[in-house]
Amino acid sequence: MGRTLLDKIWDAHTVRTEDGGRSVLYIDRQYIHEVTSPVAFAGLERRGIGVARPAQITATADHNIPTVDQHLPIAETESRRQVEALEANCAKFGIEHFGVGNPRQGIVHIIGPELGLTQPGMTIVCGDSHTSTHGALGAVAFGVGTSEVEMVFASQCIIQSKPRSMRITVDIVLYILSKISAPGGTGHFIEFAGEAIRSLSMEGRMTVCNMSIECGARGGMIAPDRTTFDYLRGRERAPQGAAFDQAVARWETLYSDADAVFDKEYRFDAADIAPMITYGTNPGMGMAVDAQIPAEADPKALEYMGFKAGEKLLGKPVDYVFVGSCTNGRIEDLRRFAKLVEGRRKAQGVTAWIVPGSKGVEAAARAEGLDKVLAAAGFELRQPGCSACLAMNADKIPAGKYSVSTSNRNFEGRQGPGARTMLAGIAVAAAAAVCGRIEDPRKVFEM
Repeated sequence: MGRTLLDKIWDAHTVRTEDGGRSVLYIDRQYIHEVTSPVAFAGLERRGIGVARPAQITATADHNIPTVDQHLPIAETESRRQVEALEANCAKFGIEHFGVGNPRQGIVHIIGPELGLTQPGMTIVCGDSHTSTHGALGAVAFGVGTSEVEMVFASQCIIQSKPRSMRITVDIVLYILSKISAPGGTGHFIEFAGEAIRSLSMEGRMTVCNMSIECGARGGMIAPDRTTFDYLRGRERAPQGAAFDQAVARWETLYSDADAVFDKEYRFDAADIAPMITYGTNPGMGMAVDAQIPAEADPKALEYMGFKAGEKLLGKPVDYVFVGSCTNGRIEDLRRFAKLVEGRRKAQGVTAWIVPGSKGVEAAARAEGLDKVLAAAGFELRQPGCSACLAMNADKIPAGKYSVSTSNRNFEGRQGPGARTMLAGIAVAAAAAVCGRIEDPRKVFEM
């Protein structure tokens, strides 16, 4: 019987199998940030041990940093303390650290692929659930807890049960979540496949894999192909010259065999997919932007959001629009938003945060003049960070306000206590930003 892509990578990294079936899995790269690393570093200190392979650890500040005035000290005491602790710990243990102001700094799940650190066939972990993003390049990548961050620090290995396999053939992630539900992928690693997936850019693939965690999956992945190889070619930390060609020869073997059997499979028709938006308090509560809220929608979620079953969201006023995060903070996302709003004006009463995912994305956007296009339309390009994806920095949505967000989670209070979040893609966010209400981008922009 053939093997899945998950089988091939997992088995190649299994050091041994423990009694009970759990794997001691070798980890090629661990990414860390300021929120989930301090306790892990403290654990090393208590045990009097060091980091086993610091060259395979990459650190960046992202969650707690402001997205304006980054040349100034961080105002929030706890945020500043965590950022300073990351810098000090990395210096002590010899870990490369991209701090605020470093040209390589950015959201951890954006800089890894951007710099070429993330590569096909790798095993990758981070103390952050959206580590699944890196699976877009054909890696096995998943989030871990603080104790596991410490385990990888100490040994470059982790003890894990091998997930079950799932294949989904289609694209557009909010549609998938609405079909299989928020816990629909629990216990699985999802491989996304099919012509619609193959037609996506690397940025689009990263968005899909980023959101796989939101249906309960352990992670998501897409087999590498020419799009992957072209994306990685010439990137700073990717193999160069003849070494790159040799790497591609290895990467081309990373695919699920034709006779591989998955534990679960879904197939969806991409023609059925319309622009999506969420109406509730988890990413699985989604629908087409012009649809009615389902009659069976969770009453508690609707009460929090101030919506009613059977009504449409079209025409609902919007207070905030957030474009950014590890889901949609790449240069392609900013290009698309700028193109859609060019020649228009931000609606009065709407606060918009347009946040690049890294210093590299910010530099590219300015070099292409996107900042000027945005400014002419009444928008400001901010500085990189996680921003309003989560209420851990200054970019918080006030209680009771409605936010259209291109991020990944819409739980109660995710963007701030009492904030009401509607997840959407770039086009729906752009329509809301220029109209001041929920509108169908196909009509607003004549798409």
